Amino acid sequence: MEDKLQALKTRLAEIQDLRKAAALLNWDQQTYMPPGGAAARAEQLATLAKTAHTWFVADEIGVLLEDLKGQAAGWDFDSDEASLVRVVARDYQKARKIPPELVAEFARVTTLAFEAWAKARKESDFAQFQPHLQKIVELNIRFAEAWGYQERMYDPLLDEFEPDMKTAQVAAIFDDLKPALLPLVKAISERADRVDASVLCRPADVDKQWAFGVEVIKQIGFDFNRGRQDRSLHPFTTSFSISDVRLTTRLDPNYLPSALYGSLHECGHGLYEQGIDPRLERTALDDGASLGVHESQSRLWENLVGRGRPFLKYAFPRLRAAFPQQLDGVDEEAFYRAINRVEPSLIRVEADEVTYNLHIMLRFELENEMLEGKIKLADLPEAWNARMRGYLGIAPPNDAAGVLQDVHWSNGMFGYFPTYSLGNLLSVQFFDKARQDIPDVLDQIAAGRFEDLLGWLRQNIHRHGRKYTPAQLVRRVTGQELTAAHYVAYIRAKFSEIYGL
Repeated sequence: MEDKLQALKTRLAEIQDLRKAAALLNWDQQTYMPPGGAAARAEQLATLAKTAHTWFVADEIGVLLEDLKGQAAGWDFDSDEASLVRVVARDYQKARKIPPELVAEFARVTTLAFEAWAKARKESDFAQFQPHLQKIVELNIRFAEAWGYQERMYDPLLDEFEPDMKTAQVAAIFDDLKPALLPLVKAISERADRVDASVLCRPADVDKQWAFGVEVIKQIGFDFNRGRQDRSLHPFTTSFSISDVRLTTRLDPNYLPSALYGSLHECGHGLYEQGIDPRLERTALDDGASLGVHESQSRLWENLVGRGRPFLKYAFPRLRAAFPQQLDGVDEEAFYRAINRVEPSLIRVEADEVTYNLHIMLRFELENEMLEGKIKLADLPEAWNARMRGYLGIAPPNDAAGVLQDVHWSNGMFGYFPTYSLGNLLSVQFFDKARQDIPDVLDQIAAGRFEDLLGWLRQNIHRHGRKYTPAQLVRRVTGQELTAAHYVAYIRAKFSEIYGL
């Protein structure tokens, strides 16, 4: 049996090598590749994706899994070996339903779509991107039909990013959040003059912004010997191994928080990747439990740490030293209130904590309507604008600030957006438990000491990789099911204090 387990691990390692090579090409496309390379890159990625898929769905893998299943039933559930068989068997059953040609076509179409999106966004012209999006919607429908579903077409697509989660569950979570968020947004809007955020828009040298962000994420614990940061059109994180994790951020000379909080956010993702147990390297387990759990880490560091008063006791004096002119006459409390200002905004990645989930609800609804043929793609920009008016009371002036602002659809990632909201909920649920286990953690943060919090996250979340489903992991860490209660209580308390509600 040991020989068969090793044979499975060997095959999986080779498949992971192909997938990581594809990830490297994707990263290069979004950071350094000249636009003219898109056509050739599309074929390269199609070849790698098809080959990796073909190797994974081979009968040999199925035979090894079947032989190991019986034996694995007697192994410790938490062991790497039992987890490997359990998780890979699930992946294998899903992958077997997808023809390799569909995988190759998806890689080809999305590679070209990214370049089309980048150009369309630059020129604020959705019509340029529309035919590419049409192909992506059609491909996602083919994936959903191949996997099969009983309720909503969105279910199997969501499952790719958040295993075992259903569309109905996401809708129920949003139904719970709306009555909590919408009245709060209204109440805050009536007291908007209590917070002045104009200081954040004073011009600031982008190179200094970059240097300050790097200094902060080093202090938090991101290991630059096993990672790096680059610039991209839309911030993202990827990894080619546990010891090669790539962050990206974007810099805005007229908005100081963009780089710092973008770096904090992506650092959260990067810390998760660097914290996976090295024994899981080159297996199907060397990734996050889900995109929602992954997002919980980025939102925890960006918001619960980065936008909190304890963090600013450490960071603000250093920030003021780096930007003396921009922060002239601004004290720590004023900056705290500024970076926590609640104001309906057009851009999701710069949205405040109160309104952020409303952006996700909009995208979740539109994705379902596109898949189910309830909206014509030509009407998508106006539908987007109408939802923005309905949820946030504002409408984009152009496509770049509206329907084209996110990169995800160009990457084919239908079913991804709900994980952002799930990550918000989980970030608070996890942080509340960390504060219970580390009573002085806020004092440590104020002193610029992050090792205990990072160690807690490594011990309870990061090291496990994909060994557990999201639901299993949440129960193990918090003793509860996923709940919106922690998040709602946090939002109400924090922003009621800031706005005197």
